[in-house]
Amino acid sequence: MNDYARIEKAMAFMVANATQQPSLDTVAAQVHLSAFHFQRLFCRYAGVSPKRFLQALTLARGKQLIASAQSLADTAQALGLSGGSRLYDHFVTLEAVTPGEFKRQGEGVEIAYGIHPTPFGEVLVAATPRGICRMGFLAATPEAEMLAQLAAEWPRSTVRHRPEATRYAVDALFEPGKTAAPGALSLHVRGTNFQLNVWRALLMIPDGQLASYSHIAQALGAPKSSRAVGNAVGANPVALWIPCHRVIQQSGALGGYRWGLDVKRKVQAWEAAQYAEQLESAHG
Repeated sequence: MNDYARIEKAMAFMVANATQQPSLDTVAAQVHLSAFHFQRLFCRYAGVSPKRFLQALTLARGKQLIASAQSLADTAQALGLSGGSRLYDHFVTLEAVTPGEFKRQGEGVEIAYGIHPTPFGEVLVAATPRGICRMGFLAATPEAEMLAQLAAEWPRSTVRHRPEATRYAVDALFEPGKTAAPGALSLHVRGTNFQLNVWRALLMIPDGQLASYSHIAQALGAPKSSRAVGNAVGANPVALWIPCHRVIQQSGALGGYRWGLDVKRKVQAWEAAQYAEQLESAHG
């Protein structure tokens, strides 16, 4: 079992047993490590302590729903608290496939792809020279199916297995020391104008916070389009970097997630734990 697999198994155990508040020793035993070594391993790959992660799981997540749609456009506060955040080590830019690229169907474009472990399960990452075009969890969408989707979107492209060219997309999230200096991380995605607007709105939700489908619809100036927003959120081609996991129902319920609700719970708790540490650091 590799280190990422151990963290994934430990997180799954904590999600399933959060109400029992398992001790560090109990969780460590699930991955056959001493409490000391498990604590170090978890902090290294998750960026937070097991205790902090477990605390985040027990929060009433609905209470963290963003109070108004206007908050989606106000990133100043989030950026001000971003010192310790791995997600904000990079400024994420979303570039749409141009009409010319759409017409050429990827002709002359080489797409690199690779499979990489994360604390939430293995992901397939695909990237063009302009940025990440697909990232998804293999537990929900098998490799062959994801590659078939990629081929359907870019039928004249050349798809090559080059994990060394896509590893940065995961390292930037979980092992930032391996990546270059902080800077722009680009996404190169294909979608309708409405989908692109929704995905851009998702990028504006501050790290560690949540928004409802209706809040996003209001932010887009289309308050009656919550269902369409939900469809666009579900069509997100880039897991984690386009944070569709931050969208929940107005009631506070999790809502759907194309890569599984267990993954959504883990990712939300991970971000909430990081956000809590940011707040503590900010208030010294």
